[in-house]
Amino acid sequence: MMANRSKDWNESLAKELRDLDFAAEFIMASIEEGATIQEALTKVIRLYGVIEFAKLANMASPNVIRSINPRYNPTQQTLNRLLQPFGLIIGVRPASIALAAA
Repeated sequence: MMANRSKDWNESLAKELRDLDFAAEFIMASIEEGATIQEALTKVIRLYGVIEFAKLANMASPNVIRSINPRYNPTQQTLNRLLQPFGLIIGVRPASIALAAA
């Protein structure tokens, strides 16, 4: 029974992630909760569909797969390229702002 709930939840989330604004919010929330950028992107890209996302990001699917592989350490440039379809980039902000937000 639990497997069906998990599958239903993932299918529902996959549909919601088709909305790139929702996906951007999901990525930011995941990172705020402690996920790495790569982990957040992996979840979203796998649920979105690697082939479909690769087209969206204008990247070859093997490059997308390698970039989200936890054994691979993607560059900031690659991560930004993966974040671009969601209207996101990696940034730095003053610690005082980051601490106030926490």
